[in-house]
Amino acid sequence: MVRVLAIPVVVGRKTAAERFAGAINTTACEAMTRDGKALQMGTSHELGQNFARAFNIEFSGADGRRSLAWTTSWGSSARMVGGLIMVHGDDHGLRVPPALAPIQVVVMAVKDEGVAAARRIGDELRTLGIRVAVDDDADIQFGRRAVDWELKGVPLRLEVGPRDLAAGQATIVNRISGAEKASVALDGLGGEVARLLATEQDAMLEAARAERDARIVEVTSVDDAAATAADGWAKISWSKLGLDGEATLARAGVTVRCLQRADGAVPDSDDEPDLVAFVARSY
Repeated sequence: MVRVLAIPVVVGRKTAAERFAGAINTTACEAMTRDGKALQMGTSHELGQNFARAFNIEFSGADGRRSLAWTTSWGSSARMVGGLIMVHGDDHGLRVPPALAPIQVVVMAVKDEGVAAARRIGDELRTLGIRVAVDDDADIQFGRRAVDWELKGVPLRLEVGPRDLAAGQATIVNRISGAEKASVALDGLGGEVARLLATEQDAMLEAARAERDARIVEVTSVDDAAATAADGWAKISWSKLGLDGEATLARAGVTVRCLQRADGAVPDSDDEPDLVAFVARSY
């Protein structure tokens, strides 16, 4: 999730009010979307023997005796696609991390003169293991094609036009960082593209992390937690919030997303001292 989707998450333990029904413990990964809400990106539920008891799930132990099974449930569902859109998307469409993108680079022939070169560049990049699409529909208006690829969130676009060919170069457009167009020499193009893909993957994660961290505010009261959750997350001592504070926030549409130790580790129980709670509005 973090390495591939470039989505930073807060991991922690769900409170009793928020854990999966019938579970004895739920841990979760929480991501922040661009509107400051929380999105649960993955959970693991420790079900104990509750579901085994309900559905008569048994196993034979080494001693030959039958016992109720201890079961778990793990979930990373299609909501991860929604998370990708809500964390990374912008006003121009999708932005897909290079590590995940089915098409990492689109090579576009601006006009008919660039078709052969675009196909050749595409073949070269594929030999390096880069996922490439070649857009050689030069009979369709170039601007329209460029916008289509931008909407789809392809990380890099290589444009090959008559002037580029004359100069022995291609024009590179970075969808992720939105950097200005730049010229890159055709000689050694593959290495430069690979470098940019790796750089942009890291930059995408760091940008998402910086934006998230800037919108997590430490507070000391239930009222401040509710106010902060209008546009971000609040971080508050669980001892100050407690069950009563959690219930008050819930009536305002704000929930405790997870509990964490001060060092960021996942606690073994809700009763550990010095726990912190992350609270937010959620999807």
